[in-house]
Amino acid sequence: MALPDYEVFAIRYARRDARREEHFIGGDPHDAPMAMDYFVWLIRSAERTFVVDTGFTAEVAARRKREFIRAPKEGLALLGVKADAVRDVIITHMHYDHVGTFFDFPNAVFHIQDDEMSFVTGRYMRHARFAHSFEPDDVVGMVRMLFKGRVVFHKGAEDLAPGLSLHHIGGHTPGLQSVRVHTRRGWVVLASDATHYYEHLETGRCFPSIFNLGHVLEGYDTLRRLADSTQHIIPGHDPLVMARYPAVSKELEGIAVRLDVMPVEQR
Repeated sequence: MALPDYEVFAIRYARRDARREEHFIGGDPHDAPMAMDYFVWLIRSAERTFVVDTGFTAEVAARRKREFIRAPKEGLALLGVKADAVRDVIITHMHYDHVGTFFDFPNAVFHIQDDEMSFVTGRYMRHARFAHSFEPDDVVGMVRMLFKGRVVFHKGAEDLAPGLSLHHIGGHTPGLQSVRVHTRRGWVVLASDATHYYEHLETGRCFPSIFNLGHVLEGYDTLRRLADSTQHIIPGHDPLVMARYPAVSKELEGIAVRLDVMPVEQR
């Protein structure tokens, strides 16, 4: 049976200014700007729709000094997706910028790795070095979703649907997962924070927010194995995603791009 070709989109919902030294373990010798974009992703075919991550709220943006562009559900609505119609949400990991508006998806189940829930409810959260990247209300809220039967756990690599699979990477957090999806241009991998920027993957350097450095580095190899090429790997926070891929429409320039086609400079 032929695999479906999914449409895949990156939707930008927030951003922040930053410097290069903030984004690499050990800093960086170049004192230059290196902005960070915040995305949620949409995967859909004629039969199924999946949302990948749910971003953060305007309140969290204000407290953490992020530039909030629009609520993730509003970005999805611009692509014709109503949040209350979504049945499947993939949570790549539970950092504040990836799970924060889960409550806007009242009819969805949430797909999470076992190791991630164990991490955010376990002993390591007593350390501020790890805990600062999470919002306690998000963690408690996801536990409540569990008791309502709305969390589906995964362990390792698992097929979620024909042409769509989840892959445990770890490193950034113990339960970080990336998403492999079949498209008309081949296998695309939504890396999420397995590589924050293209430069991390390309140079073998690492983002400072980390649980296990070895798993981050091994994860780069996993991403390459899963994708048809490095051009099929989508980093989690790089503004270059918006530059390299075509906007969904003229009206959505700077808001949403298509990832199921080749990068602009390669077309």
